[in-house]
Amino acid sequence: MATIRVLVVDDHTTFAELLTGALDRESDLCCVGTARSVADAVGQFESIEPDVVVMDYHLAGGNGLDAADRILARNPHVRVLMLTGNPTQEALERAAAIGICAFLPKDGSLATVLDALRHARRGSIMVDPALLSQLTTGRAIPPPETALLTSRELNVLRLMADGNDVRTNARLLGISESTCRGHVKSILAKLHAHSQLEAVAVATRRGLIGGDADD
Repeated sequence: MATIRVLVVDDHTTFAELLTGALDRESDLCCVGTARSVADAVGQFESIEPDVVVMDYHLAGGNGLDAADRILARNPHVRVLMLTGNPTQEALERAAAIGICAFLPKDGSLATVLDALRHARRGSIMVDPALLSQLTTGRAIPPPETALLTSRELNVLRLMADGNDVRTNARLLGISESTCRGHVKSILAKLHAHSQLEAVAVATRRGLIGGDADD
């Protein structure tokens, strides 16, 4: 199995060293470089050309999204994983638009980070449920009865939570893209959400996502 080459971008020296050591103990992962700022991250990426970049959100000279935007503009095929402790709806939406593969809590488990490095794929975004639940903390949520979803809408919602786009979801469910968009629109209305990411956050908080649903 080919070794996955990882660039670690974090301005916290201790965290970067611990993650680097953890990567180098894995047979299929290795750290090929570290960076502390946005400019350094872009420069290291251009010289090293890693397979994956794992990046802290808070960096000198900007933030991880700024660095990811510049990196993915140079090579849209590289996988970028973002670490943070306090996400915002805007940050998650920008991450999805840029092409980031995963948004994970910095204080989460090492196993989750390693698994994401191995399996996160381009064209979708993996968002940890713990981060999603934070987005709805402190905001008023309509009573559960206003969010009764059909079994088909629940299927679409679960696929949305996997980070798939409408085209992929339509293909997986054997329905047209137009029909799938209609389900998404209905889901957003029932959950009083303004975006697919917010809908997944609300559904996760309510426990709507999980278990099987009939077609």
